[in-house]
Amino acid sequence: MRSRNDRYDNPDLTPPWKRARTVPEVAAERDLVVEEVGTGFCGAVVRCEKTAEGPTVTLEDRFGKHRVFPMTAAGFLLEGRTVTLVRPRAKAGTGAGADAGGGAPAAGRRLTASGSLAVPGARARVARAGRIYVEGRHDAELVEKVWGDDLRIEGVVVEYLEGVDDLPAVVDAFAPGPGARLGVLVDHLVPGSKESRIAEQVSGDHVLVVGHPYIDIWEAVKPASAGIRAWPRIPHGQDWKTGVCAALGWPQNTGAAWQQLLGRVRSYKDLEPALLGRVEELIDFVTAPASPTA
Repeated sequence: MRSRNDRYDNPDLTPPWKRARTVPEVAAERDLVVEEVGTGFCGAVVRCEKTAEGPTVTLEDRFGKHRVFPMTAAGFLLEGRTVTLVRPRAKAGTGAGADAGGGAPAAGRRLTASGSLAVPGARARVARAGRIYVEGRHDAELVEKVWGDDLRIEGVVVEYLEGVDDLPAVVDAFAPGPGARLGVLVDHLVPGSKESRIAEQVSGDHVLVVGHPYIDIWEAVKPASAGIRAWPRIPHGQDWKTGVCAALGWPQNTGAAWQQLLGRVRSYKDLEPALLGRVEELIDFVTAPASPTA
């Protein structure tokens, strides 16, 4: 199943005169305003960071919402021009350029664990009809820990399935519509899998199913944040969580091991970008206003 952000151009099959011109590189300096081409999200640069999968940039839109994007080639628009963002060089008298575009928020501005601007004194909004479903309790607890403040302000409830096999029945019972959108986060959503076939079966105008590539939500926690060098490879057919606990010397009670791991997650910085983008996409989907003609 292709991602909505897939690109179908194959440079090896394109005649030289039709190939795209070289895309300029632009330093992602703080307050530079750009648009991410895959989502249309427009905002000012607030920070740049290194990750295991490559550098990322955090943008803040005019409403104070933050989104994290990988610095992919030709991934942004600057004043209508396609550009590639690169980490800014270190300035004289400053530290390394890795976070030169970052730094703390302006005085008096607190960020939530997801990187959004906190709204002091804000009350939880009455729950929307729209919902986000995740596969299990651990997924729900991780989403709550990082995005809980945002979800309460937006009035979005997160529930969990007891396996993706139940998803068609859940969608039928939910009866999604223009004012009641359903977003679903699926583990290990890769082409040709059982999960991808079920996702295609239930997806529609009012149902968005997205997934991350990790076998389990545990693996979406960065190894450095988990206190390990890398997530171990577990032989096919063996329970993944049990195998991980044995390989790492963690408690054999997977519930206790998860609480230990969850305690190491303090913000979006502890999670892999492949998960961050998917959760933000679901929140945007279920909170989008209904079309007047719907």
